[in-house]
Amino acid sequence: MEPESDDPIPISDSQQRPPPSDPIDDGSSSAKHDQPLLGTPTPPLPVAAAVIKELEKKSAAYVRHDLYGPMGRGPLPWIEKLFLAIAFLTIVPVRVILALTLLVLYYLICRVCTLFSAPNREDGQEHYGYMGGWRRGVIVRSGRFLSRAMLFVLGFYWIKETKHSPDPGRQLNSECNDLSEESGRPGAIISNHISYLDILYHMSSSFPSFVAKRSVGKLPLVGLISKCLGCVYVQRESKSPDFRGVSGVVNERVREAHRNKLAPMMMLFPEGTTTNGDFLLPFKTGAFLATAPVLPLILRYPYRRFSPAWDSISGVRHVIFLLCQFVNYLEVRQLPVYHPSQQEKDNPKLYADNVRRLMAREGNLILSDIGLAEKRIYHAALNGLFCQQ
Repeated sequence: MEPESDDPIPISDSQQRPPPSDPIDDGSSSAKHDQPLLGTPTPPLPVAAAVIKELEKKSAAYVRHDLYGPMGRGPLPWIEKLFLAIAFLTIVPVRVILALTLLVLYYLICRVCTLFSAPNREDGQEHYGYMGGWRRGVIVRSGRFLSRAMLFVLGFYWIKETKHSPDPGRQLNSECNDLSEESGRPGAIISNHISYLDILYHMSSSFPSFVAKRSVGKLPLVGLISKCLGCVYVQRESKSPDFRGVSGVVNERVREAHRNKLAPMMMLFPEGTTTNGDFLLPFKTGAFLATAPVLPLILRYPYRRFSPAWDSISGVRHVIFLLCQFVNYLEVRQLPVYHPSQQEKDNPKLYADNVRRLMAREGNLILSDIGLAEKRIYHAALNGLFCQQ
């Protein structure tokens, strides 16, 4: 694995210009689309390889560059196929059993801790995010430990974490010079989004609340765990006032976490979708409407053979290839808490854009102005190409 360069990647003007952001985006994914990105029932269309190459230039943030190729369906050398066969018959069953054991164990812990306890209700949603006393302590501590154990089972034996010192110039230009207790705690964690594995890391690190699809709360095992995390549920295809209500809940949660150190912080992915890890998409402004300080985190998944990024590959293939890879790598860079200036408080779009540029510079990421629409077009083209082969 080649070491990452510390020099910033040159960014073109066209890459730096973010499009207008949705002021009520939930910070996790597109709230206007519930159609899956892969495996849609739409009949595939024949797509020439030359067209795919052209789309890859426009949708560079979603292109896989690992050994397994686009959608994880590229041609593999026989030695790699042999390796996959051996791993599938040996380490994959062990990892599946251990992962399911950890999942069931944490579900049982959550079930016991929530017995005879009424959930919090916000805007028609139920969760246990504000549960206090020993119950909350057990849920949080066991959740963090078991999430890290799950990552270990998946091959993330070591996680490299680094913290950057505050920028004195940025602090002088901030409105937080009083350093009062009220302004010291961030209300939300802001992270780039590469894979569903991001959630496991954040659970093991800070155990925050997430924004999730409403259907997640109804899933076996995972549903109760998401309620113990204090997740905010959103109906992604809904265009009713319910979506705006969810945005209000998120903003209030962010403000409460900023004011109350006992309240769980919100974990938000303002890009709205996953990338291959080399790019940073435009930020939605929903995470910044509360005008509270945020904690930026940058995730990277270095790889040699299979990339853990969940960009243009089906869930089943991703899980299988990930389990077959004996060692996986994760690097985390925690930036100083970002306190918005008065100008940024008055202009959430400016606030979001400044945090995004800071993360791109510190994380050596390329700013891209594409979004979920381009991702859907690229995925549809890949599906059409592979279906014709």
